[in-house]
Amino acid sequence: QVQLVESGGRSVQAGDSLRLSCTASGRIYSSSVMGWFRQAPGREREFIALIRWHSGTTLYADSVKGRFTISKNNAENTVWLQMNALKPEDTATYYCARGSQYSSNQNDYFTWGQGTQVTVVS
Repeated sequence: QVQLVESGGRSVQAGDSLRLSCTASGRIYSSSVMGWFRQAPGREREFIALIRWHSGTTLYADSVKGRFTISKNNAENTVWLQMNALKPEDTATYYCARGSQYSSNQNDYFTWGQGTQVTVVS
């Protein structure tokens, strides 16, 4: 069973950049899709970005398009989320997840990390 571990979350100022990492404990199959989601207090968990493990095809939520970039390193079984121009509304717990569908629906993801907290102060 592949486990996912996120890291990199911390408190930053609005306008700052931050890079989150997600490392898998085992091999990620080429058919996998890796996604980032986030959940703010009192809100539903929302999709942020995804990347196909084999092709590198990406998809972003409109709320982060142009500011966030998802990337991967297959050899290191690692996915990153580069976040630029952070806003207070980006404050949330960020989760990495693994699925097999090119989908923004969290129900299509079956392996989740424990989350890493990002706080953006103005």
